[in-house]
Formats: sequence, structure tokens, C-alpha cells
Amino acid sequence: MYSVSSQHHHSPRSLYRACFETLTPNVAADLLVYGKERLGTISLAQGEGTAPTPRFIQEAVAQALLEGKTHYGPVLGNPILRQEIASYHSRIFGHDIPLNRVVVTTSGTTAVHLAIQSLIDPGDEIVVLTPIWKNLVGMMELARAKVVEVCMDEEDGAWSLDSEKLFSACTPRTKAILLVSPNNPTGWVMSSSQIKDIQEFARNLGIWIIADEVYARCMYTQTRSPSFLDSAYPDDRLYVVNSFSKSWAMTGWRMGWMICPSDAEEKLRDLILYETMGPPAFTQYGALAALRHGEEFIKEQLSHWEKNLDMVMNKFEELPRVRMARPAATFYAFFKVEGEPDSMSLARRLIDEAGVSLAPGASFGSSCPDYLRLCFGAAPEVMEEALNRLEKVLR
Repeated sequence: MYSVSSQHHHSPRSLYRACFETLTPNVAADLLVYGKERLGTISLAQGEGTAPTPRFIQEAVAQALLEGKTHYGPVLGNPILRQEIASYHSRIFGHDIPLNRVVVTTSGTTAVHLAIQSLIDPGDEIVVLTPIWKNLVGMMELARAKVVEVCMDEEDGAWSLDSEKLFSACTPRTKAILLVSPNNPTGWVMSSSQIKDIQEFARNLGIWIIADEVYARCMYTQTRSPSFLDSAYPDDRLYVVNSFSKSWAMTGWRMGWMICPSDAEEKLRDLILYETMGPPAFTQYGALAALRHGEEFIKEQLSHWEKNLDMVMNKFEELPRVRMARPAATFYAFFKVEGEPDSMSLARRLIDEAGVSLAPGASFGSSCPDYLRLCFGAAPEVMEEALNRLEKVLR
């Protein structure tokens, strides 16, 4: 009879990586499940609208499937799509990006993950601007990085970043700075001059910048937001991340891209090869159609979102306890309610008493425990009903 000595017994938890012990819980995900379990709840918690992916994108993928585009493809993405991404940057942003700096990824989230995996060793510091989407912080924690939060300030109805506060947070252990602009959840947009200041600071100290520019086209006053690529040098330690999810209603497709330094191409090839082996072959034809024919859809989306934003602002102006800075971009309203210091408790109450699910500010960093995020990408009639329900609790 075989027996195992006590010294070989392990607790179930010890079988897994130690980083799971310190991983910050994703409270927004837990509340999302709580809301879905209650019939009739209107969910404005997730970061997407209700519009389906445009028909021309669907048809491009259907055609690709009919043509048998279902086999393994290039690890860094279809060269045709990579070239189209380079052309898109030239057309919309005025950037001249060579093909070897373009990498197609299975979502913008995966692009951030790849950037982190290519740079971070356990114990390295990453300075992050908050508020920030919890999933991005989770990636850093799984990489055993030390996450250093620098919070933006909200004053006089606007969010702002004190660059000196960001610089002061950097130490000799700082490997990278991660910045999301346009920002989820605040809708704040970094200025071109601030981008240049941060780039110069990072260059001088040899610090990497990971710039999440997923919401670059979700701007209400101009075609696109300022980009770190606008003033970048070819050899800058810079990753710029983008996605097809938001501008072209493709959240479920999990398609994105990143612009990397030339010498990172082989490193990223190795990472992708050993993780996913590359993006799906047929979905890339949908992404191709989005870039080639999707400008009118972006304009329609922005018009829809801006009308919904006006609806939100008008309703909140009627509620004396609600305070919110109008976003310059994205489809998020990030607001706080006087007398409600605990966003988790309030978000749960809104599900129970109003039948509306919102994302708690506590899931966007330690600096905003009393905020809530509302996604106003839904149909107008849904938004109107949701706001009327919220009014009864928030007045």
C-alpha cells in the first residue's frame, strides 16, 4: 500500500502561484454578476454600447469564412491588416509607422499584457495614473510588479493631472509608466504639451511608457485625441495600444493592435507564439473592413453618445447631490453623490432599489471609493428609463 508522508501534503492554495494571494479583487465583476441575477435590471456597468457590429464588418468575416480563411496565420498578424493599420495611422494621426512596428493582438487588453510581459521582472515598479480600469492593474500584479498609483485631481468640474506628482512617484526601480488617455473612467484627455513633458522625463531616465489610446477616436470636439506617437522618436521606449472594440462596436471580437519599437518585434513574436500563436485568421478581415470603411460608423456612434451624454448631464443637474465633470471623450459618466462615501454599497443599493447596475469607483483604484461609473452607450429609450430610475434613489 502506497502512503505519502505528511511533508508532501500541500494545501490546495499552495499549488498555485503566490501572486493569486495578493491579487486585488475585481469588485466590479462581482457586482455585474449580482445585477444580472436580478430580472429587469438595466446594466450600464460594462464598457460597451448596445449597437451591434456594423453589417459590412460582419459580411467581411462571413466572406473570409466562406473562402476558408480558417487556418493558422502569421504570429504578428496578417501583413495586409498590419499595413492597413499603418495606413490608418498615417491617414488619421499623421504618423509614418513602418510595418515592423505594427503588431495585431487579440484585444487591446492583450496588447497591454504583452507590453507588461515583455518588460517587467518581479519587483519592478510600474507607475499608473488613476482612476484606471482594474483589469490593467491586475495584469501588473500577476507579473509581480509593484504598482504605484498616482491619482488625478477633480476640481471645478474638471479632471487634471499634476505632472510633477507623476514624476515624483518614479524611483530607480521604475520600469514603466502606464497612462490611459482618453481616460477610462473619467473621460479626461491628456494635452499634447503634457505628453511631451512626460516623454522627455521618461527619455532622460530610461523609463518605458505604455500608452493606452483605445478611446482615441471617442472624442467629442475633434477627430482624435493627442497621441504619444505625435512627438515620439523612432527609438523611444514606447508602446502604444489601440483596439477595435469601442469605435467599431467590436467588444466581443477581441481584436486590437499595438505600435512598438522596431527592436521589440522579435520579443513580441516569441511572447505571442507561446501564448496564443497569433490572432484568429478570419476575424482580421472584419478588422480590415473596419479600418477601410468604418469612418461613417464612428461619426454615427459619436453623435449617439453625445446626445446620451447631454441627457445624463441634464438629469444630473437636477439632482443637487450629484457632482460630475463633463467628459471630453469616451462614453462614461464618472460621478459622485454627496453623503455616499462607499461606492460598493451605493452600487448594490442602486441594483436593489432602482434596478440599474453601475460600476463602483472602488474598482478603478484606491483614490475614488465614492465615485460611480455609468456607461451611456445604450439606446436613448433605455438611457431615459435608467436615469428616471436612478433619480428616485439619488435625489
